[in-house]
Amino acid sequence: MDKWTTLEPTRLYASATTGLRSRTVTKPDPSTYIGRLPKDLHVLIITYLPVYQIPAYSRGNRALSKLTRDERVWEAKWNALLGEQEGLADVLDNLEVLARGKTAEARARAPPTLPVDADDEFGDFASVSMGPAQPGEMGDFVGSFNVTLAPRTPLPTKPTFRSKYIRAHNLLKSLLPSLDSSPHLILSNLFPSPLSTLRHQSQTLHLLRLYLSPSVQPLRNWPALRSSLRSAIDRFEASLLAAFERADGLKDEDGMKEAAWSSWEVWDRAQRGEWEIGRVWAEKREVFYEGERWDPLKNFTKDDALDFDAMVEFMTYELNVIREHGSTAVRVFPPAANVLTMFAGRISVEVVAEYILPLLNRAREISNEIFLRATAASFAQAWRMVDVMVSVGGENITKTQAEDVVYQMFEQNMDEYLDEEVESVKATLETICRGWERQLASQSQVTAANQSARFLDSHNPALMKRNVLASFTNVLLLPVTIVPRTVGAFVTTSSTAAVNGIAMLNPQRWGAQAANGYSADLTGKNGDFYLDNTDVEEHEREHEKRPSSISSRATLDPPSSTAGTSASSRSASPKPSPAAFDRLQMLLSLDVALELIHADRESLKRVETFQYYPGHYGHKVRETVEELFILMLQALSDRHITPGFRRATEQMHTYKPAEHEETTSVAPLMQFFELVHIGDTIQSMAQVYFDKEMAPHIDRTDFLNGVVREKKRFENALDDCVAAGLNAGTEVLMNQVEHIIWTRTGAREYYPQEGDTLELGPTQGCREAIACLEMHCKLIRGSTSKDVLEVFYEEVGIRLHAVIQKHLKRQIISLDGGFQVIADLNAYHTFISSLKVPQITNDFANLKMLGHVFIVSDAKDLAQIVRDVTRYGGSFRPEDIYEFIQRRSDWKKIEKTVDKTMYNLSFKEDCVIC
Repeated sequence: MDKWTTLEPTRLYASATTGLRSRTVTKPDPSTYIGRLPKDLHVLIITYLPVYQIPAYSRGNRALSKLTRDERVWEAKWNALLGEQEGLADVLDNLEVLARGKTAEARARAPPTLPVDADDEFGDFASVSMGPAQPGEMGDFVGSFNVTLAPRTPLPTKPTFRSKYIRAHNLLKSLLPSLDSSPHLILSNLFPSPLSTLRHQSQTLHLLRLYLSPSVQPLRNWPALRSSLRSAIDRFEASLLAAFERADGLKDEDGMKEAAWSSWEVWDRAQRGEWEIGRVWAEKREVFYEGERWDPLKNFTKDDALDFDAMVEFMTYELNVIREHGSTAVRVFPPAANVLTMFAGRISVEVVAEYILPLLNRAREISNEIFLRATAASFAQAWRMVDVMVSVGGENITKTQAEDVVYQMFEQNMDEYLDEEVESVKATLETICRGWERQLASQSQVTAANQSARFLDSHNPALMKRNVLASFTNVLLLPVTIVPRTVGAFVTTSSTAAVNGIAMLNPQRWGAQAANGYSADLTGKNGDFYLDNTDVEEHEREHEKRPSSISSRATLDPPSSTAGTSASSRSASPKPSPAAFDRLQMLLSLDVALELIHADRESLKRVETFQYYPGHYGHKVRETVEELFILMLQALSDRHITPGFRRATEQMHTYKPAEHEETTSVAPLMQFFELVHIGDTIQSMAQVYFDKEMAPHIDRTDFLNGVVREKKRFENALDDCVAAGLNAGTEVLMNQVEHIIWTRTGAREYYPQEGDTLELGPTQGCREAIACLEMHCKLIRGSTSKDVLEVFYEEVGIRLHAVIQKHLKRQIISLDGGFQVIADLNAYHTFISSLKVPQITNDFANLKMLGHVFIVSDAKDLAQIVRDVTRYGGSFRPEDIYEFIQRRSDWKKIEKTVDKTMYNLSFKEDCVIC
């Protein structure tokens, strides 16, 4: 215990102040600093210093003097001087050869000299001459160039950036005295006889311009020398332009090429503007002065229809010009000059655009439709320039550069075109919808024979829909003519053929009773449905006989739009015609839906001509494409489908079973099922149109996209209309079933006279009610989804359950009649079981057990059956069963016994009043 030492207290969590004090400060390595700045920062400073100021910086100390030899400094200077321009390295070699020749001549004439080994930090650049200093030499980076280099150390085997710059500096500095002479003598002093080539002279001047640039600044007086060099280059460019024009006049491509490449070498690319030689060459082409040769108005016929043969001829000539002169530009001018792009751009702006502008103005004066077609056709013709430019330019021009030429030329027309395209589609869709509404309002009578439900008459409605959609898909693949040729009837004919081809898909025209005498046999040998391919010209002649495809239908009464109208029509005619409810299928038209889609597709195809437009207008084009599809969906939903289903629902509410002799079918519900088939077909066509035309333009998984949201709204609106109509149809159907049971069930069906022979089978009312239900349930089976079908079945079962209970409570049922009740209940249960809806099947199974209360003769046993709640699966309470047994013919006899057994109650014994 004595050897133990006490533990010193330790801080588990040190305070912030203590942590800061205990933290060790890392001192910088002194070897990486010169003064207070790191070496890398000094190197960066030296890199941006002018060359003539580097000696002054190096005099600070030996460390700074050593840094001036850092390769990073001279690499930056070398890159500013030559960089990656390997062609200028040959100029330095030629200058070195000339300098050696001059040095040899100078040594031969000069007296002997003694070399001086001066202890200079920059002695590697030059030896010191024994003669007098040259003017401007003091303060410069190196000494004179008339003495051979005498380095103290042997040169490295691989040249460094510093050695390469020193060599270039010494060679180029020897040319600077020529810049101090008069401006007209600079070129002759720089390039004395014998004259060098134009290419060599241009490269030398280019190298001198880089040498006397702000990024190098080799001497103190470099701004004055650069100004003199600029004047000399201007004179040199003027002489090159004259030489180029002489060679161009003589068609001497070699001379043109030498002058052009030399001019491009000395041209300062930092200056804004066009290259002089390229601009002059383009301006001398005759194509810019032939405006009067072409008349844009020749693209219109005497009937103000489009005929683009004139523009096709015009563009063919312009493309031949680009092909001819563009090939010359590719052979003569440097690829980097982009003379072909500039030349084609000037043709597009000064020739093609000037041709298109009056053409579009005239088209706008004629009609908006002509303007839209002319705009798309003009762009399609101008687009031909792209392929020609790419084929002529080869590797010297990219397809993007060629496309930009056409895009920039046509930008001035895009705003107006896109706005007018949207307004035109709105007007066209509005015209189609109003025409359909007027058509409904103007027709007054229709025969039942002409109003047969074509979908429902088919052996396989689903197969019929697939055939309709297959034909519709083929129609979508029909090409839309963008550039009209020959007379304007070409486009009209193609559009008419497309409309007629679409119109023939209407199932309302199929069958032997179609309007205007048209008929087609749609049934094959095996009873399968197929489409008959009829001659298109026959349908075109048929189309010309009538103003629209809607008029080919038989006439029909306008549907009642309000309850007041329906009420007034019923009061005016006490017994409405049965055919009045056979016209619900005419409230929707495949023709109208197809016309809306065709009008939208024709506009969409025109806009797709501009689908690859870049930048701002490309975004507007994509927005326009989406807006066109949204407008079509809105017109199809709000102006056609929704009003049609709403009117059908209103008419179904006016149906009264008592006013119709037919019991098997409910006329409005039959026609509503046909309407559902047509609506489902329209939705399928919209989906096909979306998949074929719109899916490439949008992201189908983007639920925030306007097209996807509008399409979802369209589908929901159709579902809501079908649901509302089915609700009304179910009510009409069950009213019909109740009417059948009430009228077809005899007065003594459940209370036969004694001695009558009983036929244990369903009554006539039961059989007809089940037949009516079976037919309508079968019809709806192929027109809605499985979920909607199950809901419909469940609703029918619930309402039928209530109708049967109501019917039984109206009857007087004897013991023999109870067996007839059981037979009817068994028939109803069998029908409901065929629907395969578990919930309502259980309810009818419990209802079937209810028939036993009518065949039990013993009152006490009857009372026990009534009190047995589990017997009916919880569907009926004892109170409910008590109401049914009150309809027994012997109820007055057994009432007391039943009451006493059920409630242990006797009125004579327990009632005070009795």
